[in-house]
Amino acid sequence: MVVEVQQAEKRATRRFALRLPVSVNFATNTGAPLAAQTRDVSARGICFYLEAPLAVGSEIDFTLTLPPEITLTESIRVRCKGKIVRVDGALADSKVPVAAVIDEYEFLAEA
Repeated sequence: MVVEVQQAEKRATRRFALRLPVSVNFATNTGAPLAAQTRDVSARGICFYLEAPLAVGSEIDFTLTLPPEITLTESIRVRCKGKIVRVDGALADSKVPVAAVIDEYEFLAEA
């Protein structure tokens, strides 16, 4: 007999499955920001794929560009600050899913 357990949805805001480039930086990074790609984005959080895991609790800042399909106007660059809340096991392509909560954000002027 197989029993399926339904896990309650803990997210309070809608997630958008978006594959967007994101630039990730963290306190101990002395080089260029890490290039990553989002898996999904919401108003309060983000999940993205990295080449190597970051520690849960690490503070990060990241920048991404929201496309017109989401903003319903032109593309908008957004800089966010947050904290890593979950790191999943590496996938077959060695990418590591990393989830972070967004604590604050600002819209950036176009260059």
